[in-house]
Amino acid sequence: MSAPEPAAHTAHPLLVVIDPVARRTDGESVRIAKDVLCAAANAKICLPEGPEEFARALARRGSRRPVVIGDDRALLRAVALLHRDRELGSGALALIPVGVGVDLARALGVPTSAVAAARAVLEGVVRRLDLLVDDSDGVVLGDLRIPAAAAAPAVRAVGSPAVASVWDTCRSLVRTLVRPAPLSGPSAVRTHRLRVEADGVLLHDLDRPVEDVWLCSRGGRAEVVISPESGDQVRADALAVTVSGADFRYRADALVAGPVRTRTWTVRPGAWSLMLPA
Repeated sequence: MSAPEPAAHTAHPLLVVIDPVARRTDGESVRIAKDVLCAAANAKICLPEGPEEFARALARRGSRRPVVIGDDRALLRAVALLHRDRELGSGALALIPVGVGVDLARALGVPTSAVAAARAVLEGVVRRLDLLVDDSDGVVLGDLRIPAAAAAPAVRAVGSPAVASVWDTCRSLVRTLVRPAPLSGPSAVRTHRLRVEADGVLLHDLDRPVEDVWLCSRGGRAEVVISPESGDQVRADALAVTVSGADFRYRADALVAGPVRTRTWTVRPGAWSLMLPA
């Protein structure tokens, strides 16, 4: 995370995009956040009913700063859309977390109280954050795990072409997902054969089973931790990390992607900006 930049505060017009699931899940928090923003800023309210309207609202924001009221998936959708249109660097994004899944928002430093988050939109600072981008143009804001938990549903990563169709198919359920229960007993640990490279340097090969690979962007680098079935963890940092092997799934932020046989993640330092408390 880079040093904060001064924000334009209440003088900056806002486009407030309220996710439909947030409206259904916690209408009271949505109302409070909207009232705080509208009382202190020139705010245009947008109520999209689906992914196409969500994308259209962001594309037509003009000079307004986008503010998303929703959960982690709404934030991921917004970042993926701006990345797809190559507009992530055009200005800061703001989030007011409302919904079931807000772990990513909390990890990024966004207050989970509607009032506190709205105040951060109005009075906070702009912080530039790193982004992990994969070779299918998907984005990762936080961390990812390989392989994904066996009980997790298979959904394409944010930014991939099938996001909208999955959302349409599951629109009544996709945002009510909860974390899969941890496995227990003899089958709790499953091993996989994966090849892991960091900037072209081999860290782990297929001949040694691996239990877990963890990856995140930190300080302009991709940090990777490999946990083999036996032996010590392997740690490294690089600009790009490639994982390959038999079909595997991975959990990136709030979504599960795959199966894939190879995937490369590259760090984009300071690629996007988020409004956070001063």
